[in-house]
Amino acid sequence: MYERNAGASRRSFLAAAGGTATAGLAGCLGGGGGLDELTVAHMPIYPDLQWYVMEGEGYFAEIDAEVTGQEFTDGTAIVQAIGGGDIDVAMFGIVPAMIVIDRDIPAQVTAANIREPMGIMAEESFHETFEAEGADAFATWAEANGGPFRFGTFPQGSVPDVLLRYWLQEIGVDPESSDAVEIIEISGASAVWQAIANDEIDGTSIMEPVPTIASEEDSSVTMLRTAADILPGQPAAVTLMSDQVRGSPIAAQFVEQHGRATDFIVESPDATAQHVESGIGMPADRARRALDSTLSNFVTDPREIAEATPVFSEFAANNGQIDEQLSNEAIFDFEIYDSL
Repeated sequence: MYERNAGASRRSFLAAAGGTATAGLAGCLGGGGGLDELTVAHMPIYPDLQWYVMEGEGYFAEIDAEVTGQEFTDGTAIVQAIGGGDIDVAMFGIVPAMIVIDRDIPAQVTAANIREPMGIMAEESFHETFEAEGADAFATWAEANGGPFRFGTFPQGSVPDVLLRYWLQEIGVDPESSDAVEIIEISGASAVWQAIANDEIDGTSIMEPVPTIASEEDSSVTMLRTAADILPGQPAAVTLMSDQVRGSPIAAQFVEQHGRATDFIVESPDATAQHVESGIGMPADRARRALDSTLSNFVTDPREIAEATPVFSEFAANNGQIDEQLSNEAIFDFEIYDSL
């Protein structure tokens, strides 16, 4: 149930970092100890597409609670809202989810949203040199261009940033000590695309729809490696639930509808593109093309990302975002998905 699939797209481009949250009210206890209200945090981004399908297709009618969505522009704000007791379920990045758990807030990840959604993009003129020289290609680039190869991606500790640093580490490049590589922090996918279009950066680690837009705009920055090449099963956005929700029948109902939305994305890409346009703001025709991307791997089963998650937990600990590396047992609750 709930197969991997092709995905959709993101907003016209609200950033995945930096912004304020819209406050919500956490679920209230109803008769028999059940929840009669469910407040769900989400962001208008590509990896949260299941939310917009569930909302647009009326799937919340199958849940025995009144579901209210609260839109945020960054994971940090969602973490704060969860800490304040305002959120029951959060659809956001794996690293912010770890931060919640590390702070001893009772919650766990019950579903994945997407896997392997990132790609490393680079100037086409760099590709041949990299394939021939590997890590030494960056020094060759720096000598030829009078400066380091400039990667622009989301702030340090974000999913795109972690994947980029992991890849550089794997090929033998330390961006902190190398004179041939520079990582520039950019908040938001629209800003990343503008930096590409303005020749301000030479490459990026990014998810859709930037690769689709770059291709359609004939950008010289093209795909060098995908997450599937670098870290199979790479985690990104997930669905985190408070323990109060996880202890209720509502948890399985929500995950079931999440999986239903994942199936819808696979089976009905044309209709999905309409949800992208109405919910996230990307034109439906472009969203439809992004659905065919090799980065569009929407999932629900949390085990799809479990094997690669320790890489992100280690990076989060090394960056000081969490006190120590978290085990998968601390991060995931597999039982709710398995019960379906």
